[in-house]
Amino acid sequence: MQFGIFSVGDVTPDPTTGRTPTEHERIKAMVAIARKAEEVGLDVFATGEHHNPPFVPSSPTTMLGYIAAQTDRIILSTSTTLITTNDPVKIAEDFAMLQHLADGRVDLMMGRGNTGPVYPWFGKDIRQGIPLAVENYALLHQLWREDVVDWQGRFRTPLQSFTSTPRPLDDVPPFVWHGSIRSPEIAEQAAYYGDGFFANNIFWPKEHFRKLIDLYRERYAHYGHGTPEQAVVGLGGQLFMRRNSQDAVREFRPYFDNAPVYGHGPSLEEFTEQTPLTVGSPQEVVEKTLTFRETFGDYQRQLFLMDHAGLPLKTVLEQLDLLGEEVVPVLRAEFAKGRPAEVPDGPTHAALVAARDARDAGDARDAGDAREKEEVSQ
Repeated sequence: MQFGIFSVGDVTPDPTTGRTPTEHERIKAMVAIARKAEEVGLDVFATGEHHNPPFVPSSPTTMLGYIAAQTDRIILSTSTTLITTNDPVKIAEDFAMLQHLADGRVDLMMGRGNTGPVYPWFGKDIRQGIPLAVENYALLHQLWREDVVDWQGRFRTPLQSFTSTPRPLDDVPPFVWHGSIRSPEIAEQAAYYGDGFFANNIFWPKEHFRKLIDLYRERYAHYGHGTPEQAVVGLGGQLFMRRNSQDAVREFRPYFDNAPVYGHGPSLEEFTEQTPLTVGSPQEVVEKTLTFRETFGDYQRQLFLMDHAGLPLKTVLEQLDLLGEEVVPVLRAEFAKGRPAEVPDGPTHAALVAARDARDAGDARDAGDAREKEEVSQ
C-alpha cells in the first residue's frame, strides 16, 4: 500500500491574513512540500497540471525533474497529465526523460482535466474530450512499446517510421493511472490496458465512485488481466489535523469557508460527513481512511490533498509531520491486516521490470517446451 500527497498548485489568499503568495513562492513551496513528504516517509508526491490562474503547475515534468534531483526514494507522479490537450508524442518523450533522470521513480495519471477553456487554448474541441482521451492514449501506449511506429488517427498528423526518444528506462514504460470523477469510459479504458484507475473521490459521495471502481474491476477481469480484486486502484482524500480535534476544526474553518473549490457551499460539517475530507485528530484521520477499504475493497495507493485553500507552508509542513509520524504507520499496519496475498502492491519501476522479466522467462520456457514436444513427435 502506497501513501502520498497530491497538489493542485493553487495560489489562494490566506483568509486569516489576506496575503496571497507570489507564483514564485508557491512553486518553491511545492518543492519544499515534496522534499518533506520524502523526509517523513511517504511513498508518492504528485502534482496537477493547470494552464490558468490561480494555478502554477503548467509544466509537471520540469517541476518533478527538479524534485527528482533533490530526493532519493519518493515516487514522482502527476494528478493529472492532460491526455486530451497534450501531444502524446511529447508526453512519451517528456516522461521517458524524467523516468531516466529519476532512476525509474516516475509514474503518471492521465486525465481530461476540469477546465473547459484549456481545450481551445491548445487547439482542441472540448466536445471531443472522450475520443481525444481514447485516441491519444492509444498512441502513447504504442510509442512506449514499439521502437518504430506507423500511426494514423483523427486528431493529429500521421506518424511514419517514428521513434520516440529516449526509450523508456529498461524498456519498461512508466506505470499509468487513468483518473476520473465522472466518466465510465475512462474506467473502461484503464481496464482495457490493464492500467491503474484513480478515483479522486474528494468532492462527491462515495456511492458515485464505488460504481466507477466496481465497473473498472469487473472490466479489468473481463480483459484477462486478473481477478477484480487484483485490479490496481488509487483513491484521493483531504485532511487537516491537529492533535486536538477542536483545534483542527477551529483553525481550518476559515480556509474551508473561503476556498474557491468548496467554500460558500455545504458547511464544513456537512462536507466532512459526505466526502473523504477529515478535519480532526490523527486518530480520526486513521479511522475514516480505514473505512475506504470497506467501501472500495483493498487498493494500492492513497493520496491526500493537504496544501490548498491558502494554507501557509509552515502549516502544511506541520501537517506532514503528523501524517508521517502518527497516521501513515498506523494505516500501513491496519491495511496490511487481512489483505489477501493475491492483491498486488502499489506499482514501482522495480516491480514492473521484475514482472516483465518473469513473463519473458515464462515465454522462453513455453517456447522450449514446444520445441521439445515437436522434436519428440518427429
